[in-house]
Amino acid sequence: MPNQSDKPNKTGKQDAFTFGQGDASFLAAGGETGIHTLCADFYAFMDTLPEAKAIRDMHPDDLDDSIDRLAAFLCGWLGGPRRYAEKYGGISIPQAHAHLTIDASHRDAWLLCMQHAAKKQAYTDAFQKYLLTQLAVPAQRILQVSQ
Repeated sequence: MPNQSDKPNKTGKQDAFTFGQGDASFLAAGGETGIHTLCADFYAFMDTLPEAKAIRDMHPDDLDDSIDRLAAFLCGWLGGPRRYAEKYGGISIPQAHAHLTIDASHRDAWLLCMQHAAKKQAYTDAFQKYLLTQLAVPAQRILQVSQ
């Protein structure tokens, strides 16, 4: 069953729409600006949560490029412009992380940072749940590639 959220229509009433279709998820995430904010907040939590220390150590000291790459990827992945392909070329998320040793604690810490970052945004509960459910899929695939 698709995840849905309420979005006001032109009359001010609520119409249900389905995330994952067209640019609905991209728009629910706040477009490029909202996604960049989400990613900056995500990496801020990675910098501060003790549970995330091991995954933070997998990143460079300067996170600007990491923020940009994640935001560019999420733009296209959520149905918006394919900024990652425009800037960096194609990507296979599991293969891009294959050089790392990832275990379940790393996956869970990554998702925890994203959960905290999503809560900081002006997202509906339905979109937060949808986003985290969807992000768990590539997170699990990265884990599988690493084993």
